[in-house]
Amino acid sequence: METMIPRLFSPPKGSFFLFGPRGTGKTTWLKHHIPHAIFINLLESDTFRLFSARPERLREVILPNSNLKSVVIDEVQKVPQLLPEVHNLIEKKTGIQFILTGSSSRKLKRSGIDLLAGRAQRCELHPFMAYELGQQFSLDKALNTGLIPLVTTSEESVNVLKSYASLYVREEVQMEGLVRNIGNFSRFLESISFSHGNLLSVSNVARECEIERKTVEGYIEILKDLLLAYTIPIFSKRAKRKVAVHPKFYYFDAGLFQSLRPRGALDRPEEIEGAALEGLVAQHLMAWNAYRGQKNRLYFWRTSSGTEVDFILYGEELFWALEVKRSGKVRPEDLQSLKIFRTDYPKSKLYFLYCGKEQLLIDGIHCIPIQDFLKNLHPKSLNI
Repeated sequence: METMIPRLFSPPKGSFFLFGPRGTGKTTWLKHHIPHAIFINLLESDTFRLFSARPERLREVILPNSNLKSVVIDEVQKVPQLLPEVHNLIEKKTGIQFILTGSSSRKLKRSGIDLLAGRAQRCELHPFMAYELGQQFSLDKALNTGLIPLVTTSEESVNVLKSYASLYVREEVQMEGLVRNIGNFSRFLESISFSHGNLLSVSNVARECEIERKTVEGYIEILKDLLLAYTIPIFSKRAKRKVAVHPKFYYFDAGLFQSLRPRGALDRPEEIEGAALEGLVAQHLMAWNAYRGQKNRLYFWRTSSGTEVDFILYGEELFWALEVKRSGKVRPEDLQSLKIFRTDYPKSKLYFLYCGKEQLLIDGIHCIPIQDFLKNLHPKSLNI
């Protein structure tokens, strides 16, 4: 069996959905941890034809195996008609654990993923976290080529990353007929990369792409459904100031952002690097929170006057405010937005993440080198 980098994902005991973008290692993890399960891979053409023609064949495959403990249905969104069959088998209390993987929730949302409500927990597998890679983690490499396992473990990571987005466009968007004009969608993928780590203005993206606003809204939903991107909302609980209304947009991986972001003579490298750095922290916080069981939620804070804190983690366990800067030193002006946030929310714990080498405590604000922060972020700990 191939060597596998240990992941921080902890599966539930019962049946569960395991969602994650292509290349995040879902199949590799399952084959390593549940090697004796029956694997039904719907990316294989013959398997897809077999089960799409007769979903009830699932019963014929499973029920004769009296000692069977686990069944993995890989990329279940390809044949959503299998969900009622799985639901029926779970209801019969066969004792079989079903693991249903997916790199898209689009068809499942339309086809009734709620049929399994309460009977199969939703889980997520994210790109690598720095803690998982340990000594293999490189901040510079993570910023340039990202942390998608398919890319990171390849000897030709740059080339694999370049083809990653086109793989999705070809196999998910084009083959599934999700958009009418693939050229418009490809142009949109580049255009919205300018929104990575920024407020999302659908009107601006539509104007840049020269397509209708409604079409752009649909494209953004496709990105979310394909798990390629997400938005985080504004933190407005008990707001004492007028705050922004637009969410912030992120591609799910810093490397994907880098591969899609066009570059020109007028682009400042530090601007792109800053967005990549912020996105890298965002994807770690998303993974960390998912592996903790989604006990908290990720926000950002921005007042109408422009004062902004990059991330707010708020929930039943904690209340953190985090500011990310690519600077190598802590300047007084860098801490100003966190101090203003603390004025409104004195119960918050403040963190300033920067590219220096010293851990400092300045005016009650924990200043931590980004590399240290990422390497110490573990879902079983609240200490960073």
